[in-house]
Amino acid sequence: MKIRSRLRKSRHSRFSHIRLLFQDGRFHAVGLGKWTNYWRDPYHLFLTIPWFGFLLLIVLFYVATNALFALAYLAGGDCIENAHPGSFGDAFFFSVQTMASIGYGAMYPKTLYANILVTIEALVGLLVIAMLTGLAFARFTKPVARVLFSRVAVITPYQGIPTLMFRAANQRQNQVLEAEMKLYLMRDEISPEGHFMRRFYPLKLLRGQTPNFTLSWTAMHAINEESPLWGMTEESLALTKAQLIVSLSGIDETVSQMIHSRHTYPAKDILWNYRLVDIFYDTLDGHRYLDFSRFHDVISAEERK
Repeated sequence: MKIRSRLRKSRHSRFSHIRLLFQDGRFHAVGLGKWTNYWRDPYHLFLTIPWFGFLLLIVLFYVATNALFALAYLAGGDCIENAHPGSFGDAFFFSVQTMASIGYGAMYPKTLYANILVTIEALVGLLVIAMLTGLAFARFTKPVARVLFSRVAVITPYQGIPTLMFRAANQRQNQVLEAEMKLYLMRDEISPEGHFMRRFYPLKLLRGQTPNFTLSWTAMHAINEESPLWGMTEESLALTKAQLIVSLSGIDETVSQMIHSRHTYPAKDILWNYRLVDIFYDTLDGHRYLDFSRFHDVISAEERK
């Protein structure tokens, strides 16, 4: 039983000191999600580590591998033709030539031991180059969404109903096909039995899907009797540490891959009795334009355009 408890403790030890902070209206899990946590998952590590760290690890691995093979060649004695006996430098650069399949011909194996080692290193080099090429390609081709969300969300009357609104914009000059937006409310609750819970509630949008997301998208949620926001106030949102979580997904038409983007609105970024400034305007010559310079602007709900 003691052994099992120790194993259980060791498996979960890396999660035992995650610190939860509520700062600027948002929850932050300190130490969770960093690339330094993925050493047990090398593939995930190489995909999430910054480019500088990725290149640094490749260089260190390449140098270390060739150094090990150089020591192996030195252990075989004078087994490399035209190399100085006992020279680590000559053995190292011979290993580099072998792993990269360069083969200048100035140095070559002259014993059975060296030929066997060259065969092993050539195979290792082939596998390593293939894996590193695949990892670099995966990093370059990883789809990344460039979606801009308005800095604040507003609650304003729309068709006589209080309505939560915010907007998103596609920052790329292409289309996001079959785009879908989902909205969730997250808040603290205490059950009648006294259990504390952090609850999620889906919020229904008036339009949660669009065949193509090209320029701008204003998301709207009617606050009626069926809405989890019904009866809540600005003070109650702050008291329950409420947050709105937006998730947007779709197919990038350029790369034909699924992309995802999300945004969080804490209670302090939800403005009551304000509305978003209209960014569409028509000119006298009949043309319509979008003014993205006012994308984040809001005005009082009672104020006229």
